[in-house]
Amino acid sequence: MALTKRQKEVLDFLADFVRDKGYSPSYEELAEKLDLSSLATVHKHISSLEAKGYLKRGFNQSRSLEVSAEYLKETRKQSHDENSVPLVGRIAAGLMLDAVEETDASLSFSDFKGNAGTYALEVSGESMIEDHICDGDYVLIERTKQARNGDIIVANVGRETTLKRFYAEPNGMARLQPANASMQPIIVPLGELNIQGRLLAVMRKYR
Repeated sequence: MALTKRQKEVLDFLADFVRDKGYSPSYEELAEKLDLSSLATVHKHISSLEAKGYLKRGFNQSRSLEVSAEYLKETRKQSHDENSVPLVGRIAAGLMLDAVEETDASLSFSDFKGNAGTYALEVSGESMIEDHICDGDYVLIERTKQARNGDIIVANVGRETTLKRFYAEPNGMARLQPANASMQPIIVPLGELNIQGRLLAVMRKYR
């Protein structure tokens, strides 16, 4: 059955919320996030979606809204189609290959998205050029406060934010290592280091 624009917004919000948090939102959260005028309006949309078979809810249970498997499958397919390009084969960047091997696969950019906290930054400067991250490139960052030795991270030190490789030193210090032989590492106490994210991917536009 056809959905109204508002009903689709409710379903999409529910699906995203459950995927990210593992449980369904309250009616109050639905009303606030979707700017619905009242809880009665939320109940109306929920009842309509339940009647159309897009939604299930547990009897006398809070946070028990469940989006139908059919709708989730369809939205995943649409998302994949909208965020993908054909992956037509491989090309040599070392030894020559006989030919480009055709495939039926596609490359989905949603694979790099990670979660709702993923964001992008434009690179300014040349401190990471030996890791092939150049001035003007775009980096896709997974929002996190944790990092392992060797991870390329977005780090805040005082008033400065920088993209560097992270290493925890045995003396309680952190070393932020540039990938540029002409530059020195930044050494700061681990307690003063604010990790804001970890590198997922690098994108470069040539025109």
